[in-house]
Amino acid sequence: MPFTLTMPKLSPTMEEGTIVKWRIKEGAQVKAGDVLIEVATDKATVEFNALDEGYLRKIIIPEGGSAIVNQAIAVFTESKTESIEGYKPEGVSMPVATPVEEKKEAAKTPAEAPAAAPGLRQPAFTPEPALTHYEFPQMGKSVQGRVLASPLARRLAQEKGIDLASIAGSGPSGRIMSRDIDRGQPDAAVSFEEKGYPSDSPGSFEEVPLTPMRKAIGRRLQESKTFVPHFYVTQEIDADTLVRVREELKAGGLKITFNDFIVRAAALSLREHPGINSGFNTVNNTIIRFKTIDISVAVTIEAGLITPIVRYADYKNLGQISSEIKWLAKRAREGKLAREEYTGGSFTISNMGMFGIRDFIAVINPPQAAILAVGGIQDKAVVKNGQVVPGKTLSLTLSSDHRVVDGADAAGFLGSMKKYLENPALLLV
Repeated sequence: MPFTLTMPKLSPTMEEGTIVKWRIKEGAQVKAGDVLIEVATDKATVEFNALDEGYLRKIIIPEGGSAIVNQAIAVFTESKTESIEGYKPEGVSMPVATPVEEKKEAAKTPAEAPAAAPGLRQPAFTPEPALTHYEFPQMGKSVQGRVLASPLARRLAQEKGIDLASIAGSGPSGRIMSRDIDRGQPDAAVSFEEKGYPSDSPGSFEEVPLTPMRKAIGRRLQESKTFVPHFYVTQEIDADTLVRVREELKAGGLKITFNDFIVRAAALSLREHPGINSGFNTVNNTIIRFKTIDISVAVTIEAGLITPIVRYADYKNLGQISSEIKWLAKRAREGKLAREEYTGGSFTISNMGMFGIRDFIAVINPPQAAILAVGGIQDKAVVKNGQVVPGKTLSLTLSSDHRVVDGADAAGFLGSMKKYLENPALLLV
């Protein structure tokens, strides 16, 4: 008897998945526990194991195709020779474009795009029709391949190494005069004719479908920025001592990053200011007070952004935090994070200092009530003991949910961060 395999729900927030790879070919026998498919969810790429025995008779969603949860992706039978003719797969029904169809849709020009269905609004962005060509100003008119120019203009061009063909003449019939020479380009410059134009028409474009992870990021952060009343507080840290202590640890063979110091400082500061270690339940309209300090650390991966979690961060020393973050980041980039490794954090840290960013503002990760944006350490002039001296500074910006956190709470938290980071010896005990 034929039966249907539908897209499984592989994470709490998963709504659809993309099949990265079929590990079983059509016609092959499948045993319970065999790895069937690799699925890219909104969080990671996950292997799915067969729950029943049977034969894979028909793949409905090919590699690279997407399906929503509980949509049919394959048909199985109990025996190898059983007919599937006339069998209608079970599960929710929704048309999903295959990669080939998506490529065709993206390749359509604006004029070929289908009209919106009645009652639907047109997209906000409507590209202008692509130009077929562009009229450039006519440069140095020529007669039988010879550029029209006065004798003096030719001599000056030769002396200055100017390409006459790059000049628009101001004389009769476009003749180049001596006064035009200073507007010319050197002979060594590559002209458009030598280099050639791109094959794409001006204004042409292509559309790339969102991955499940990018869809989840877009949906969650749009909801956050729309419905969560953000406010922002920034604190500048004197990072001279922090840099010196890190160098001393490095010289002793301990590779601790600045982000490790920040996670440790945040954990201890959250212990002092538990109001920041909170969230908001939009269903019950209640404040969530997290009982443990579990810090989500934003990690950039090829598919987007994910936040693996350092559990019980306030009970771990710098070395433990450093090792755990490295391990979690490696698993995140390999797409191997388990669900419990990226869900349930109480506070998030997003660090863009390694990209040379001085400061930025982060969007809160619901249901958490705050997120800390960390910039890079900057060399700048600072005032110490009434004197302007060279120094190093670090910018921290806390984004908070005003339904949960007040300005004084945010200021107190950043004050504690300043205390720990300007006295990093406190983080070593």
